[in-house]
Amino acid sequence: MVTTTQPAARRAVRRAVVVGTGAIAHSHVRALRALGDRVEVVAAVDVDADRAAAFAAEWSVPRTATTLTEVLADGPVDLVHVCTPPSSHVALSEEALAVGATVVVEKPVALSLAETDRLLDAERASSGSVAVVSQHRFGSGVQRLRALVQDGSLGRPLVTTCLTQWYRADAYFQVPWRGTFALEGGGTTMGHGIHQMDVLLAVLGPWEEVSAMAARGSRPTQTEEVSVATVRFADGSLASVVNSAVSVRETTVMRFDLEFATVELTHLYGYGDDDFRVTAAPGHEAAVEAAWAREPQGVPSSHRAQFLDVLDALDGGGVPPVPLAAARDTLELVAAVYESAFTGKAVRRGQIDADDPFWTAMDGTGAVWR
Repeated sequence: MVTTTQPAARRAVRRAVVVGTGAIAHSHVRALRALGDRVEVVAAVDVDADRAAAFAAEWSVPRTATTLTEVLADGPVDLVHVCTPPSSHVALSEEALAVGATVVVEKPVALSLAETDRLLDAERASSGSVAVVSQHRFGSGVQRLRALVQDGSLGRPLVTTCLTQWYRADAYFQVPWRGTFALEGGGTTMGHGIHQMDVLLAVLGPWEEVSAMAARGSRPTQTEEVSVATVRFADGSLASVVNSAVSVRETTVMRFDLEFATVELTHLYGYGDDDFRVTAAPGHEAAVEAAWAREPQGVPSSHRAQFLDVLDALDGGGVPPVPLAAARDTLELVAAVYESAFTGKAVRRGQIDADDPFWTAMDGTGAVWR
């Protein structure tokens, strides 16, 4: 009998455009270049032509433009990476969806739930889709923890601590779009803590109710510098969430206390497997050790890890992660933190609808310090 080996299917080389050439755009291109010949960055777009040119020269990008419209008119584009300030995310994403491109957009995806729902409508009408950058979901440690929580290997979640304690000096807020609800959508909750709150939901699943407070006072900003929230999840577990832009010793800490183990993750802006500490409950040491030794292993949180999954999804005909609907769940929690902080009332999941002022703006009826 003669056997033959079929050649592997050739993967398409994806054509990518980067819109916005500030600091985060460099992270995007660096991550894309690390994926080899699976993707080609064909253009860089920025309203500042000189900045676009400098970016293109640094990364050997062949085309620059001051509008996405110019580049889309050149021919087919597979991926549009939106790296602009938050207030422009939705309009740029809609433009890319209109030609059937896949959008990879930085957090926050929109300034409000209303804008997010508008973008969901555009996505439904398009052959393309929206993937929201949520790089901390894609490290092997969080992926493994999520799987172990879902299959019950570590027991029921009981209480979780989620701390985003960062430091931003006055100069940080001199960038015109920062520190305003109108252009940034919020303060440290929306811009910083949203990353860890996203991991919280990825691991623990749906939230049910939140009570929160927020404060401002030492930075030149219209938004909060600190927020503190208590979140109840659908499984009955509780989480304490702290977001800060005034913590001189910066740290990012997530601690999951489950029936059979405590899992702690301590890092700053990105983590690896070594940043996790697992403590088993008495009598569960062997089972917990065996569970934590499972795959995946060895993948740090990064844009590269998410972009690899995006390309794999496109090649397989699937929806790239993290889909817009999932990102909306995280944004709804952020909106609920603001509503609770500014109204003094607990907010339930699903409560913020089109009749609620916090659906159209994160400061809703107005920040308490106005």
